[in-house]
Amino acid sequence: MYSELDLKKPAGAAATAEKAGDRTPYALPALPYSEAALEPVISARTVALHRGMHQRGYLDKVAKLVTGTRFAGLSLEDIVRATAGVDAHTALFNNAAQAWNHAFYWRSLTPNGGGPLPAPLAARVDASFGSAEALRKALSAAAVGQFGSGWAWLVQDGGTLHVLATSNAGTPLTERLRPLLVIDVWEHAYYLDVQNRRAAYVDGVLDKLINWQFAVDNLGSQH
Repeated sequence: MYSELDLKKPAGAAATAEKAGDRTPYALPALPYSEAALEPVISARTVALHRGMHQRGYLDKVAKLVTGTRFAGLSLEDIVRATAGVDAHTALFNNAAQAWNHAFYWRSLTPNGGGPLPAPLAARVDASFGSAEALRKALSAAAVGQFGSGWAWLVQDGGTLHVLATSNAGTPLTERLRPLLVIDVWEHAYYLDVQNRRAAYVDGVLDKLINWQFAVDNLGSQH
């Protein structure tokens, strides 16, 4: 499955280089492709703003909030699980969950993505949804239909796959579900490129960018 370690290291030779001084435990993780690699669906301008302002902002806030607390040095995933539903730690949960969700999102995308499902995923999808097209429709409906800001996930629950929509900083990590991939439907993910036409962005992601192999890599046993 996707590992917390992946938040702290580049995912391949094409990874975007980060600033040499950015060595904090909650540093902005490198991309597994260039900022322009997702065009024309997602522009380099959107990627740069999305990561440089929003994702980095969540990470910087986590670093400040954990200073001098029992959470200092914990992974984002551990912080999310430890603070979920705890009113006193709402701010820390929101920022840690958003940081984790974003790192997962970038790896849910890939240049020249979409296309047929890899065989290991296709078998699970057929059993859970009936067909790849039914899965696509479910993901599209969840992403386009999410009211306000949030995320549309493909998750695993034992031997079954589901589509799940979460609001704001919501994440399957708090639901004992195994995330396989995600589509970000916060406005900052698409507004510079397609304004309020969220459906156009979602269609582009599903047709050209979704990283089915990442979902395969995250699959667990059926038990």
